[in-house]
Amino acid sequence: MSVLSTKALSVTIGSKVICTALDFELQKHEYWGVLGGNGIGKTTLLNTLAGLRPAVQGDIHIDGKSLRQWQRKPLARKLGMLFQDSVDTFPTTVMEIAMTGRYPYMPFLALEGKEEVELVRRALADVALDDMAERQIDTLSGGERRRLALATLLVQDPLLWLLDEPANHLDLHHQISLLSLIVARVRKNNGALLMVLHDVNLVMRFCTHAMLMIDHENIICGQTKDVLTIDNLARLYQHPIKKVQVNGGSFFFPE
Repeated sequence: MSVLSTKALSVTIGSKVICTALDFELQKHEYWGVLGGNGIGKTTLLNTLAGLRPAVQGDIHIDGKSLRQWQRKPLARKLGMLFQDSVDTFPTTVMEIAMTGRYPYMPFLALEGKEEVELVRRALADVALDDMAERQIDTLSGGERRRLALATLLVQDPLLWLLDEPANHLDLHHQISLLSLIVARVRKNNGALLMVLHDVNLVMRFCTHAMLMIDHENIICGQTKDVLTIDNLARLYQHPIKKVQVNGGSFFFPE
């Protein structure tokens, strides 16, 4: 049974068509990277897959069940979403934000116990924010705020991870360490991952599969080794691409 699947999915935003009749399946132990030019609709597609905006046509299934049949709280135990940017409406602490990841598992109006607190502290330690637990979130840098959002997802511990530019605001070290952490967690839980990235080499490094959003009628899906080719990437970005082999690995660069 697939973790996420679409059948004849059509998505629009305003007058712009994002995809038409898109069929794909995301299985356990698959890690997908979504690539595409600016404004092509990667975020819109991700939000639609998460049930945050309606599709024009087609079906979306999460863990074998139609998205329309899921109630939001049970769905939050299955699906975790990282947004492209974070908006903090109320003043609160790092610890309190990370604790929201436990909401899907807690009874209404229940207070967190020692187990929840320990779980949150471990997640903050995993993203190197354990010494900032009592900091106000409006004092964090963009990279620290990104790491907090990822810690919240670690606390939520979903089956399906949908990530919109998880490497955004992160330096090189944190890009590699946090994406490694996420993939390891997804693998441990027999889950699946779909993430929007702008760096094709991060897709090469961390993803088993890739989705190239060229236009609404041309979305290429498949295993990373088959999809990430010079011709496909040049077509995707409308720019010549060069491939370099180093120590048995492949890297892509614009010419």
